[in-house]
Amino acid sequence: MSKAVFLDKDGTLIVDVPYNVDPDQIVLYPDAGPALQRMQSAGYRLVVVSNQSGVARGYFAETALSAVWKRLTDLFAPFGVAFDGFYYCPHDSLGTTGADALACDCRKPKPGMLHRAALELNIDLAGSWMIGDILQDVEAGNRAGCRSILVDRGNETEWLNGPYRTPTIKVDSLLEAAGQLVVS
Repeated sequence: MSKAVFLDKDGTLIVDVPYNVDPDQIVLYPDAGPALQRMQSAGYRLVVVSNQSGVARGYFAETALSAVWKRLTDLFAPFGVAFDGFYYCPHDSLGTTGADALACDCRKPKPGMLHRAALELNIDLAGSWMIGDILQDVEAGNRAGCRSILVDRGNETEWLNGPYRTPTIKVDSLLEAAGQLVVS
């Protein structure tokens, strides 16, 4: 089994533009490339896990996400970073479009995407990390049995306490997170 870093996309790897599927509007945080390069060099597999409720809400078609994944792949390629997987949850219990308008086990803070990736990619969750910019990400990682890192970019708005909402580590940047992973 291998170890992985599960990464939230919006607000963690890229500047958050709500419900964006336009590749031209996808912008990496300046430290994202070097940070992921360092994580990958330390032997971690890199897996993106992202809530995409815009599908269930009818804001964009699920097929639009393939252009997003391609853009991420292209933006990280100059750093030698290759992702091992992209997982997303298209569901939202408040959604309006058919089968995706439901409560599910994959929408963060639930751990379904991490469990699925672990099964499909042979990942040891106990040896892995979840990195995100809000406590929903932290909770998903903790519920999955990973350690978690909160990259505090000022995006968390709900600061609600709970048994799974305390990160293992809190940092100010992805590069700082990478440094923590290399020494752990």
